[in-house]
Amino acid sequence: MGSHNVILKIENLSKQYRLGTVGTGTISHDLNRWWYKIRGKEDPYLKVGETNDRKSKGTSDYVWALKDINFEVQKGEVLGIIGKNGAGKSTLLKILSKVTAPSTGVIKSRGRIASLLEVGTGFNPELTGRENIYLNGAILGMTKAEITSKLDEIIAFSGCERYIDTPTKRYSSGMTVRLAFAVAAFLEPEILVVDEVLAVGDAEFQQKAIGKMQDIAQGQGRTVLFVSHDMSAIKKLCKKVILLEQGTVKMIGDTDTIISEYLKVSFDSKINFPLLTFDKRLILKNAYISNSVFENIDLVDFNTGFKIVTHLETFGFRGSLIVEYKLYNYEDKILTTGSTYLMAEEVVLNEDGCFQITCDFSDINYVPSKYFVSVIVMDAIAESKYTIFDKLLYFEVIKSEAYKIKQEFKPRLHGLHILPQRWTIQKI
Repeated sequence: MGSHNVILKIENLSKQYRLGTVGTGTISHDLNRWWYKIRGKEDPYLKVGETNDRKSKGTSDYVWALKDINFEVQKGEVLGIIGKNGAGKSTLLKILSKVTAPSTGVIKSRGRIASLLEVGTGFNPELTGRENIYLNGAILGMTKAEITSKLDEIIAFSGCERYIDTPTKRYSSGMTVRLAFAVAAFLEPEILVVDEVLAVGDAEFQQKAIGKMQDIAQGQGRTVLFVSHDMSAIKKLCKKVILLEQGTVKMIGDTDTIISEYLKVSFDSKINFPLLTFDKRLILKNAYISNSVFENIDLVDFNTGFKIVTHLETFGFRGSLIVEYKLYNYEDKILTTGSTYLMAEEVVLNEDGCFQITCDFSDINYVPSKYFVSVIVMDAIAESKYTIFDKLLYFEVIKSEAYKIKQEFKPRLHGLHILPQRWTIQKI
């Protein structure tokens, strides 16, 4: 595989599915396909040119779930894999885990691969938790003695001590995920493949799992491939990320760069500045979310605050404006409004040029999630003259060291803000 540090190499990997039917339709075609395969030649019934765009109307019985995937993973590296639903993330992990075979391409790896894909994958529901631990270890090629030496650690980490001799069909989804992760992590594979099933677990276990994956990579020098829609987890774990789009690799690079691109893809926010306002002599030249030093950002660390910045340029327009920034959550509910009108701030444009208008939201502690910003520009005198730039901007609040919440925070139950709190308990 070239470099000694390369533990996994993917070359021209593609996966094609035939929709609606299994097989080719005739025995002769199936035999022909088998004959080509054993001779190491490409499947003669693959269709060329199909895409994985789920928004387009199908014109064929075939679809490429993955197309010409190429990348390398170094020993001890934690590689994040992100992309929208249907991008091909889970298909890629299933191929790497040998759950399904690629249509074309080559996978070269060194060592054992353990995978945590869907809830319950690799478990026999009729067997107890203890028996499933031995079953999974045997699948990985471990001896009974090797598995027994890790048994106590696996059971303790999973938190399923009380139910370890109960059939796993009686387990909740959270218990199943905890045990499955513990099995995959503690049986010491050279490569650990983790799909987004960790989202099923509670907040405390998610933190334990992330910590264990960090230990696997940094302390033990093993490799982790991690798929998630949780950008804070990706940012915490991964230094390198792959962005998949419609079954192809769109970008590979450092975490911050790829996450920013992913957020733009996710929200389909292709903004082409400048934008016209209600008056052709007044344009919106730019708008962005910034940190304290006015750097354009998409990710906001919890408890650090942010600024919303717009640049308005005039070419003969004279007058006073009202500028408002309305913040929405992912469910399109308005959270708050930054308004020059409400704060009695005047935006007076009495000469040509570009004016920067900034609202500082440094004291808002939004819970980790995704948010939108609409920008409104209005004539302060003739309020019927206005322009609404709906959902113009987006950003994501991610967890930081200041995030002290220990349990799962549910916005629908607990709200959308976290206020500073100091609790005392005393006998009176």
